Amino acid sequence: MRWQRTIVVAATVFVALAVPTAVGAVGIAQATEEIYTARQMSAPSIAIDTVGAPAHDPAKPTAVIVLSTNGSNAADVLAPYEVLAESGAFNLYTVATQREPVPLTGGLDLIPDLTFDQLADRVQTPDVIVVPQLHDAGEPSSAPIIGWLQHQHAEGDPLLVSVCVGAEVLAAAGLLDGRPATSHWLGLIRLRRSYPDVQWQDGVRYVDDGDVITAAGVLSGVDAALRVVERIVGQGAAEQVAQAVAWPDYSPRLAASIPPSQPTSADTVGLLGGAYRWDRQAMGVLLTDGVGEIELASAFRPYTELSYLARPIALTVDGHPIRSRHGLTFVPRAGLDAAASRLDRLVVPGAAAARQAGAKCIRDPGGFCRSISISSPVSASTVPCATLRAPTMSRPLAGWRKRCSTPTRIHS
Repeated sequence: MRWQRTIVVAATVFVALAVPTAVGAVGIAQATEEIYTARQMSAPSIAIDTVGAPAHDPAKPTAVIVLSTNGSNAADVLAPYEVLAESGAFNLYTVATQREPVPLTGGLDLIPDLTFDQLADRVQTPDVIVVPQLHDAGEPSSAPIIGWLQHQHAEGDPLLVSVCVGAEVLAAAGLLDGRPATSHWLGLIRLRRSYPDVQWQDGVRYVDDGDVITAAGVLSGVDAALRVVERIVGQGAAEQVAQAVAWPDYSPRLAASIPPSQPTSADTVGLLGGAYRWDRQAMGVLLTDGVGEIELASAFRPYTELSYLARPIALTVDGHPIRSRHGLTFVPRAGLDAAASRLDRLVVPGAAAARQAGAKCIRDPGGFCRSISISSPVSASTVPCATLRAPTMSRPLAGWRKRCSTPTRIHS
């Protein structure tokens, strides 16, 4: 009968749609969990007490970047850090509830400079507080950070700066109610529903509302940090820093506009491409002393969140910690020799380190010579996501994070 045929057709269509969707959802969920994986017992040990914190200069303003022990976005942390550090004008610290390795995007483990209590021994209220996207935003585990932000806002007069979906943390603390703010274009969809009392805006790199600056997604945190330098140190200093980090979009005194984004059918195709990428490469990222903070973000961030292209593994040659260009301490999850057998490729951030790796490949071509080196700074314009992610992604997936850009040069 006709109705039986209709039921069969409908059931067939339902299964044809439901099964791939369910499988894709599982893939996305698994890939998402892998972005901020916990440090394993097999990882090289580190004596935290041997890692010194930066000295404090009472004559300088103090800026801090908040970290969650459950994970923070690498680009949101490292890009503003390099901008503020490059200015040389601040006591600059990364802070967390505990002083233990905390994961950034892709398993890049960073040792915070100070705990909140240790910071209080140095300064009552920081002049600038930067809040990146936190993996556990909205979860009970983020309550200590929210409480600390509320206390700092009530007791002092800090300049609060959120980057990307870090605006959710400020909104959850009630610090954005009735105020204009922005965030990542995709995050704004949810934030408008969850926090209707905030005057959410899009189409700008950042919103400066006096004692609160909120930045849009990806590396708009560079613009927000340059605005901080401009306000506290001066426009000339901000221009010098923008040149030093090779950021071509610096807009003095005003936030540059960006085209508003909305989900499209192409985004769906790109997301599905990430959902079904079960064969993500094991990608070693070789950490070396003196590497730039933005260089590290460029190696970890583009291959993980919202692209799910690879499983990065932070490595050092000897398994020991390294210090970045401006003094952050990163600890590897393995030594290069120990991890070599399970790697599909090796990424070497930093121009000098890449040249050394290239020279080694010439001498020993049987090693990891199929590598990409990422270096900065340069005077070139921004690099699109597709270039960062090399030949491992489709065109729709490359466009998934609209206007992804970073001040780096790619050598392949």
